Amino acid sequence: MTKVVLITGSTSGIGLGIAQEFAAKGYNVMFNGLEKNGPDIAQEVAQKYNVKTKFNGANMMKPDEIAALVKDTEDTFGHIDVLINCAGVQYVSPIEDFPNERWDLIIGVNLSSAFHTTKAAWKGMKARKFGRIINISSAHGLVASKGKSAYVASKHGITGLTKAIALEGAEYNITCNAICPGYVRTPLVEGQIKDQAKLHGISEDEVISKIMLEQHAVKEFVSIQSLAGMALFLASEEAKVITGASIPMEGGWTAK
Repeated sequence: MTKVVLITGSTSGIGLGIAQEFAAKGYNVMFNGLEKNGPDIAQEVAQKYNVKTKFNGANMMKPDEIAALVKDTEDTFGHIDVLINCAGVQYVSPIEDFPNERWDLIIGVNLSSAFHTTKAAWKGMKARKFGRIINISSAHGLVASKGKSAYVASKHGITGLTKAIALEGAEYNITCNAICPGYVRTPLVEGQIKDQAKLHGISEDEVISKIMLEQHAVKEFVSIQSLAGMALFLASEEAKVITGASIPMEGGWTAK
């Protein structure tokens, strides 16, 4: 039986890269994201890798739409083997100036949506006695930085959610793990570079060298391909005893 992966936030950046790698391994893929050409992105991947795909534009701030996304995936493909929570947003600001609505958005998209997708997919995974839930977290799920109160809170929340779901899923062969990347040069990070430059009054090149990669012992952005490779491993049978882990992939950032 062909395996099925549902990936939120999969029409750009890390999510799209992961979706492409899973499709290359023969997975059918349910895409989700904000891009208006989401159906075209899904179709291109289907044609390139000879798999089945579909796009659903569920809003990650709306639990009813998230539940409908999971049902659409199950109705289209029959089941869900792997759920990857990758949708994410960011905003950088000192706490005294942090907009309340930005806090609500970041917590909603980065944390609450993972709860809602997991809850919706749980019944099917439990019945089939198989499930792989992978949360794309961040090094900021392990450490903090100034100006990122909401993002850090959301990613630390994912760390706790991952552990709780791992314990609940163990007897049903459902694992739950988080991948914690350092800086990946995605559209999200490009926005962070601009925000950090404004916040600190320095050039974008200086943000990269003095703020972002300064944290990495390995002075490189993390590649999307390496993140996808880890996700594929966590989805595999070989990783069935790995659960509740938040795995650093951040160039040695948290080794300090």
